[in-house]
Amino acid sequence: MRNFVLAGMALALAASTGAARAADPLTLQLKWVAQAQFAGYFVAKEKGYYDEAGLDVTIKPGGPDVAPAQVLAGGGADVIIDWMPSALAAREKGLPLVNIAQPFAKSGLMLTCRKETGIASPADFKGKTLGVWFSGNEYPFLSWMSKLGLKTDGGPEGVTVIKQGFNVDPLIQKQADCISTMTYNEYGQVLDAGLKPEDLVVFKYEEQGVATLEDGLYTLESTLQDPANVDKLARFVSASMKGWQYAGEHPDEAAEIVIDNDTTGAQTLEHQTFMMGEIAKLLGPGPKLDVAAAGTTVDVLLGGGSDPVITRKPEGAWSSVVTDAIK
Repeated sequence: MRNFVLAGMALALAASTGAARAADPLTLQLKWVAQAQFAGYFVAKEKGYYDEAGLDVTIKPGGPDVAPAQVLAGGGADVIIDWMPSALAAREKGLPLVNIAQPFAKSGLMLTCRKETGIASPADFKGKTLGVWFSGNEYPFLSWMSKLGLKTDGGPEGVTVIKQGFNVDPLIQKQADCISTMTYNEYGQVLDAGLKPEDLVVFKYEEQGVATLEDGLYTLESTLQDPANVDKLARFVSASMKGWQYAGEHPDEAAEIVIDNDTTGAQTLEHQTFMMGEIAKLLGPGPKLDVAAAGTTVDVLLGGGSDPVITRKPEGAWSSVVTDAIK
């Protein structure tokens, strides 16, 4: 009997020791391809912050054919990066996404126009052709146009919308009067293409009163029902923010780490360094969601007139249970 008890204790000890050593697997699905927009996560992995947190993190790059919400719903990720308009629209359609942290406090979305088109203010959009990203990225734009009272089906009293690829060609080739740009990415590409700031007029969504929250971390409601998942996600968010802090303080090194993780080989160190510098301007002081900013996002999305992005105020669309659990 004594030998049986000792053997049981040994097995329990071995299991306990093994559990202490084993890192919890976690998969993050990015909203787009590897670039400095996600530098904090790559830095956290490279610097060992996830290892220190007892996590084995897999970072899955996105792309034009990847919908993070669908990946999450299909069990292909534990947590995703998404914009709040897209997440709220998906939630209203039945996918119970929950914002668990919001590293980005400000929007980087802009509409960038050629000055030669005569556009000096939003009042000049009427009759113009505007490039817009879709796949969930169109929601802030549609809310803005609704606020301006501009229809988006063309005609002299509205605007003509062209589905913009994730490049700046429509502006460079003069197929559009304005295109969607991010402060940290496409705007730099426009300048790289030869246009100068004095050739352009930019309208930041932040300054137009239609800014919505961008890169946040989302999971499913059911995931948060398990305290073990909450603990794992809290360690992930904490380690990720450590990565973001390091990336902001060492933009050149962060850009190099991003390049090392770019499997496409399409990124350049110069552009990633530019992007990292601009991204740092959007980061908040911590991972906690600013509930007031989330409320503003909801108001913008509800303010769509006859075509709102969401039709009712969401309930349970964000939770502080993960950020509250950070030790």
